[in-house]
Amino acid sequence: MRVLGIDPGTIHMGYGVVEGEGDEVVFVECGVLEASPRDPIEKRLLRLFGLVNELIGRCEPQVVAVEEPFVVRSPRKSALAVGEARAIALLAAAGGGLPVYQYTPSRVRQTVAGYGGSTKEQIRDMLELLLERSLEDHSLDASDALAVAMCHIQQSRLGNLIAQMEPPPDGRRGKGPR
Repeated sequence: MRVLGIDPGTIHMGYGVVEGEGDEVVFVECGVLEASPRDPIEKRLLRLFGLVNELIGRCEPQVVAVEEPFVVRSPRKSALAVGEARAIALLAAAGGGLPVYQYTPSRVRQTVAGYGGSTKEQIRDMLELLLERSLEDHSLDASDALAVAMCHIQQSRLGNLIAQMEPPPDGRRGKGPR
């Protein structure tokens, strides 16, 4: 499964693409889509929408995972802007016919690093271990987006394991004779 992870922002939008098969997860690419802070919000959103669409066309993900906004101390205007950036990622995915999964920042951190209060640097360090590659040359926005994609891979695996444990419709467990 190829997953595009998005860390929304109206100036810097992180993205990360991973591919997971079996127990292996492979890094595909990551980076930051950028819009000029001097442009009005509607022009930034339009530019980012076009860039996300191009990214979907180039990377051909099967799923898009988007981080939900979590803002406590930032001004309300900032929270609304992140929500608008998130909406573009959702619209681009929907336009491409892709399923979308959304994760809170604490869920992403807990899933990837084992602790919901991990710092961005700790998340990047853990991704380097999991993906067996250095991410020093990439921004924290890009590694955050990779973490969202990795979170989806791990949550999907967990869901599959749980589904395998559920009893069959006849209520019997196991495959031996009864």
